[in-house]
Amino acid sequence: MAVSEIPPSTSSSSGKYDPTPYAVDLDSVPSIQTERLPGPKSVALHDRATKIIRGLSGQVRLFPVAFESGNGCTLRDVDGNQYIDFSSGIYVTNLGHCHPKISEAVAQAARTLMNAHDFTTRVKVELLERLVSVLPGDLAGVQLYDSGTTAVEAALRTCRAATGKHEFVSCFGDFHGKSGHAVSLARMNRFSGATRTSGFYMVPRPDTYRPWWTRSDGSLDTERYLEYYDTFLTESTTGSVAAFVLEPIQGWAGSIMPPDDFFPKLRAFCDEREILLVADEVLTGMGRTGRWLCTEHWDTLPDVVTIGKGFGNGFPVTAMVVREPYADAVDKISASTSYGGNPMACAAALASIEVIEEEGLLEHAAHLETLFDKRMAGWTQRFNIVGDTRVKGCLMGVELVKDKQTKEPFDEAGRRIYQRAFSKGLAWIPAGHILRMSPPIVMPDDVAHKAMDLIEESLDEVQRELGYGS
Repeated sequence: MAVSEIPPSTSSSSGKYDPTPYAVDLDSVPSIQTERLPGPKSVALHDRATKIIRGLSGQVRLFPVAFESGNGCTLRDVDGNQYIDFSSGIYVTNLGHCHPKISEAVAQAARTLMNAHDFTTRVKVELLERLVSVLPGDLAGVQLYDSGTTAVEAALRTCRAATGKHEFVSCFGDFHGKSGHAVSLARMNRFSGATRTSGFYMVPRPDTYRPWWTRSDGSLDTERYLEYYDTFLTESTTGSVAAFVLEPIQGWAGSIMPPDDFFPKLRAFCDEREILLVADEVLTGMGRTGRWLCTEHWDTLPDVVTIGKGFGNGFPVTAMVVREPYADAVDKISASTSYGGNPMACAAALASIEVIEEEGLLEHAAHLETLFDKRMAGWTQRFNIVGDTRVKGCLMGVELVKDKQTKEPFDEAGRRIYQRAFSKGLAWIPAGHILRMSPPIVMPDDVAHKAMDLIEESLDEVQRELGYGS
């Protein structure tokens, strides 16, 4: 479908953002009550957990705090320390913690009906109708799941059923989940111990800070990437590629954003070769970047979309959505699940969509993008270890380097800055030499500025400790 033919969403945010419900007393948040962080109760609780649990994330290993409660844009640990949440539970609680409308919707569903497998319920129908009303174009065939990985796996099966082809192309650095085929899309072998499934191929994607191919003026050359893809398809695949699968913005790899011409050109590239385009919007969708779908920023309509994380604002609910021409293919893949469309999940997702609309949060996320962009605009000049900053809505990344000419990654700086800011009361996300930030899209301006102050302080202190300060 040509860009000019893509109809916009039929529903837009009609509310106006009101910061009052999310107001924070900046004299009391962050608030560090213990002599050091993590506090003694966090340490004791974490020690109990690690006698049993295995496979903790890097962020927990670097800062093993034990959280007890959350409210809006703040978190409280078991020692009574309060933090500004600049992670949203890894891109999940887009609407902050314990939003009263969402909490009540889940509670009401739990009091009424907890599960009915894939039978129809009123709340499920209302969710499905509301979801397709806010999504762009003819994205109209939906199946509900309980994890992003499951939605991605269903998307792959749908693409095979729709095209009769069996191979997939994805990108280095993307992340699509932790089960068999999702792992093969993302090259997680070194973590999972699994071998790549045959018929899964990976190619480089444009990174404006670290481009593989450039024009004579040094700018990234998107056309060269597409030329490489064309050659790769001819020489490295069997010619049976069902879909090109990728994240609109890379999350796990460090908030890496494509040039603005990449997705429109990739859409045309796929159409010319009768390859479906799958956008994994589990991380980027549902308002995170200021649009329902991140691909809307580039007027690009994927054939298949996966959404999750912020979809239920913390309740485990995800979805696979396909364009109308391919909707019948979903009927061919045994798509239903035990938990995906349960009434509690549907209630959480429906309430989340309503909150975004009623409170004008797409517009507020776009407003916060401007605020964060202005705050980070001078960091590459101010800090000797900051090589690049990037922001789209409430999705940000700061790339740390040892040398701005060679762009050598500075992992040690990333580790220290993450821990330093956390010790000041900022809960956020590490990614090696890239600092990732994903604040709730309900965050008031003054809280956003306070969080950025903490990051700037940590950047300045750590670069001086490492001998890179001026």
